[in-house]
Amino acid sequence: MGKVVLVTGVARQLGGRFVRRVQREPGVDRVIAVDAVAPAHPLGDAEFVRADIRQSALARILAEYAVDTVVHLDVSGKALGTASRTAIKETNVIGTMQLLGACQKSPTVQRLVVKSSTSVYGSAPRDPAVFTETTPPKSLPSGGFAKDAVEVEGYVRGFARRRPDVAVCVLRFANILGPRPDSPLADYLSLPVLPTVFGYDPRLQFVHEDDVIDVLGIASREPRRGTLNSGTFNIAGEGVLLLSQCSRRLGRPTVPVLLPAVTWVGSALRTIGMTDFSPEQIRLLTHGRVVSTVQMRETLGFRPAFTTAETFAEFARSRGPGLLPPETVGRAVDRLAALPLPGGGAGSRERGTGAVQTTHGAR
Repeated sequence: MGKVVLVTGVARQLGGRFVRRVQREPGVDRVIAVDAVAPAHPLGDAEFVRADIRQSALARILAEYAVDTVVHLDVSGKALGTASRTAIKETNVIGTMQLLGACQKSPTVQRLVVKSSTSVYGSAPRDPAVFTETTPPKSLPSGGFAKDAVEVEGYVRGFARRRPDVAVCVLRFANILGPRPDSPLADYLSLPVLPTVFGYDPRLQFVHEDDVIDVLGIASREPRRGTLNSGTFNIAGEGVLLLSQCSRRLGRPTVPVLLPAVTWVGSALRTIGMTDFSPEQIRLLTHGRVVSTVQMRETLGFRPAFTTAETFAEFARSRGPGLLPPETVGRAVDRLAALPLPGGGAGSRERGTGAVQTTHGAR
């Protein structure tokens, strides 16, 4: 009997893609796809089990199919269909608790992979230039998906202590983009005009959805010689982009808003259903976030096929042309950057497709 892999969150595009991919892995005998909603996309030869991970049915499923590998992808920052934010939080947190409880009781489970996010580091004005996996956040996320991810990781660490015989891998993904993105940040970047925080130009990292599928495959199987796929890893494409560079490449003009008014703008966008402009996303678009990927390359043995810039280029092509030609947006952004900031001084932004030497914050 080969491996039996259970995957949660298969109604989302990412989960469906991974289910189809993992079936082709050598040694995988059976794939059990679990979600509370029937997926609209094919799952290949996987066996779909309709179950809400917030309920207690998971223990029965693990026992019935003798599952040895669990890949938990049902941790998301965006509602699926008409689901509310409350339902998403319950699935993220309570669903994870139920899943871990079922795994703890299962004698067959040998490996657990959990999808997390670099949002666990938060975004604050005094953040370090680069976060490593062991860097404590200056300010813990106070709500939204980022807080969910912090709670999820806390429960996973508790499970790892109780079941040291299970190999546990937590993957902290940077913002996932590509041709078919499914995230609040992708919705924000798809707006015809991008509201930004006046005086700030945050550094951002992205990871391509194809690389997400590849690294999930590495985490869900036995490690290659010289690598280790148990532990916590930051996953991001090489390099960073400034938000101003993103707006240029999309051809979407920006509208700088004074920081006190940004919360009102976010509430207005949420009210009309355009995007989930949460407080945590506002902090990201103010202070940015960059993480180290040394452990990803040297310990996990994974090198993304796409850089941050290449990932964003794929996303930009999928969005179509913006309101203005990129060169027009570039000239407008340059003029805004030259305006004097409150308190004196001109706003200067250092540009380039590679790493940015300045730290985040007002410039």
